[in-house]
Amino acid sequence: MLACTEMITMCLQSAKQKHLRAQQQQQPLHTAGQGLTIFHDIFRRADKNDDGKLSFEEFNAYFADGILTTEELQELFYSIDGRQNNNLDTDKLSDYFSQHLGEYLNVLSALESLNVAILKAMDKTKEEYQGSSVLGQFVTRFMLRETSSQLLSLQRSLQCAMEAVEEQSSPAPREVKAPELTAVQRNGRRCGRKVHNSLCMSPSDPCSGILTTGVSMDNGENWCSQINRLQQLLDKLECQNILLVQRQMLVTDENLDNFRKVLKGYIDATSAHSDNLHVSVQKLPGKSCYIMYEFWQDRISWMSYLQSNDSKDFQRCIIDMLEDAEVVSTMLLPASWWIMTNN
Repeated sequence: MLACTEMITMCLQSAKQKHLRAQQQQQPLHTAGQGLTIFHDIFRRADKNDDGKLSFEEFNAYFADGILTTEELQELFYSIDGRQNNNLDTDKLSDYFSQHLGEYLNVLSALESLNVAILKAMDKTKEEYQGSSVLGQFVTRFMLRETSSQLLSLQRSLQCAMEAVEEQSSPAPREVKAPELTAVQRNGRRCGRKVHNSLCMSPSDPCSGILTTGVSMDNGENWCSQINRLQQLLDKLECQNILLVQRQMLVTDENLDNFRKVLKGYIDATSAHSDNLHVSVQKLPGKSCYIMYEFWQDRISWMSYLQSNDSKDFQRCIIDMLEDAEVVSTMLLPASWWIMTNN
């Protein structure tokens, strides 16, 4: 009897393990199919005349990213279009690129599931919110606000990542040769302005060939060497960038006082951060619109600060005080500009 029981148990365990293995093998296929649904839609949107095919003109209009030239995009297009007939089937194009999605296939799959979940939640909210209790309505508003905040934070991270890879993929800046003396005198954008002002003749010095810097004019090579060293330093600094973040917030009239208090706390906390260079705020006249400028050492510093408690608390507080969603834009500036401006 015992041996029979053990045999039944072993058979059940074996069947269970086979079932689990089959589920694990089927799961990736299900996930991949989910993600590819959105991916196919991307290429359908690129098909402007809805004929199920993409010409190079349609491909270029939709996928040009400012990094690849038209010739490079054309070469990519015709490497896929084996028949060279300037007419690619959208499904074929989608299948070709889907082999290179990597981890972004999981992202697309998650987006599809998220889209379905949000639509279901919104439908449920529309049906039940009015009849819910005070607590139920409070929880619904709280979850909508938090969901929106989380999605906005993800969007900002993606935007930063997109700008970072585009910056890395852009053509390298043109190498500037060390200029001669005449070039320095003509070049007012870099060191010409500063150097010309500081390297002036000393009117009280009987030796007219001596500069206030102590470099002898008689030794022209030495003087040019000093200028070239300064030029090379500035060129090096211009290859480094700081990040300017502009944030535009349109505040409702009834929340102006509370917004100012929250804004002051955020400015104090941000200014004290080691990677922050400067914070300034401008209020547009006649409007309840505030524009905040944040200068950061680099993009990674700002992205890291977005995940801090100070940044998240600020976003959480102001989300109900604004008439519209906050508008955020970023710009890279040469580090040399910041140094020259603040010295």
